[in-house]
Amino acid sequence: MNYITYKENNLTCEDIPLKELAEEYGTPLYVYSKNQITENYRSLRGAMGETNHLVCYALKANANHSILKILAADGAGADVVSAGELYLALNAGFTQDKIVFAGVGKREDEIEYALKQDIFCFNVESIAELHTISRVALRMGKKARIALRINPDIDAQSHPYITTGLQSSKFGIEASKAFEVFQYAVSLSSLELVGIHTHIGSQITKVEPFITTANYVVGLIEKLRSAGINLTHIDFGGGFGVQYTNAIVHEALPKEETPDNSIPTPEDFLKAVLPILQSSGCSLWIEPGRSIVANAGVLVTQVISIKENSVKKFVIVDSGMNDLLRPSLYQAYHQIVPVSIDTYEHEKVDIVGPICESTDFFARDRMLAKTNTGEYLAVLTTGAYGFVLSSNYNGRPRPAEILVNGDRVRVIRPRQTMEELG
Repeated sequence: MNYITYKENNLTCEDIPLKELAEEYGTPLYVYSKNQITENYRSLRGAMGETNHLVCYALKANANHSILKILAADGAGADVVSAGELYLALNAGFTQDKIVFAGVGKREDEIEYALKQDIFCFNVESIAELHTISRVALRMGKKARIALRINPDIDAQSHPYITTGLQSSKFGIEASKAFEVFQYAVSLSSLELVGIHTHIGSQITKVEPFITTANYVVGLIEKLRSAGINLTHIDFGGGFGVQYTNAIVHEALPKEETPDNSIPTPEDFLKAVLPILQSSGCSLWIEPGRSIVANAGVLVTQVISIKENSVKKFVIVDSGMNDLLRPSLYQAYHQIVPVSIDTYEHEKVDIVGPICESTDFFARDRMLAKTNTGEYLAVLTTGAYGFVLSSNYNGRPRPAEILVNGDRVRVIRPRQTMEELG
């Protein structure tokens, strides 16, 4: 995290202390660094080198209009998984020739909308979907460009909820049927088969699954070419892991002893697979989301009270699972730090929210800098899968979102009002 750091013991986003933002705009509050987003995207683009490529931002990670506009203006493509995301992408300035439509359950009206917009291609998940896209394209008198998403049955070694490349997953066409489905796809007159798509999971922290997948993809392309099926496009998906532990290091903070302290960077992942994929001669598209926005965001929350019983000490904050679902959904880890450091004392606590669910927690049995009622905490690396997964559960308005650019601050989504709940 280059742009979210401590300066004189005050956590800042670029040039702005987070405490000032919390006091002015209230909490819970999502804060994003514009320059971190731009730097992350450009690093990925640069790592692709001279390859004929496109970096398509996965809107599912964070679909705020202002963030989308930043990436569209910088030349990014877009990976969408619904008609709604396609609308958001187009509205933010992504050009249709840089948009791919993925997702396991595309409705006919969504397919029709995408064809009207003349997007680059659909990533097709099944034979049934081939039939649906073909039928809609015929009805509209159009030819739909497609890539087939193949499930290579490769373990991404990530959390099972975000692993998508195993045969037991709902995603993609199983590897054993891939060749025959490609043969069938080229026989459908309303479809133009341009490529192959894989996406084996999210928050992948080892290079080996990507290398195995790249070798599989190139081998399949060679087999298809020998049968007269010439693909020109590889969509290699995304899923590059980011560092959630020790995202910020300070002598006053407890050091987090967890396994992801030395995970490869997204650039390391690409360096490992590019030589393999380049041998295919195809253009190469990737679909990162988390690795572009995760470390550019923090969730700022205020301590409501401290509660202690015979076995636990609870730090109760004003943000809950309705604001950040990841810890409750699959025990995701986020480093949590004080917005202002004024002690070197640590204590083991549970950090919990106000929601009426036992799963409403941000951390359990976590060593944290000692904190008091009224102080602010920052939940780090929440730029991805934070606000997009928020809800109004328990009648709680969604938080505001703030974008910081140097010493400039902009509200990019106002706090939801109670009147808007109804």
